[in-house]
Amino acid sequence: MKFLIKLVVIAVVIFFATNILPGIKVADISTALVAALVLALVNMIIKPVLVILTLPINILTLGLFTLVINAILILIASGLVPGFSVDGFVTAFIFGIVLSVVNYLVNRLIKK
Repeated sequence: MKFLIKLVVIAVVIFFATNILPGIKVADISTALVAALVLALVNMIIKPVLVILTLPINILTLGLFTLVINAILILIASGLVPGFSVDGFVTAFIFGIVLSVVNYLVNRLIKK
């Protein structure tokens, strides 16, 4: 149940990010749901491998390199989902920060 709540919240954030961040385009809310699902799958499958491979850089930057990894994963997800596009790395980086903050807040609210 928690996974579905997170998925819907992230889909809503993706859908409304098109109004806030220039460079993010989503066709409709169903595309945002698919993008959220693909992003969750990419985070579960690819992110652990990337984090382990970049562990020395991550340690040197005190974990801030994880934001770069998140931006790369967002770009991968935008390439996989038709109707969802992110124009560039900087946009994906900012969008990754927004998603991280929202995910943190959702996790805090769901635990209570």
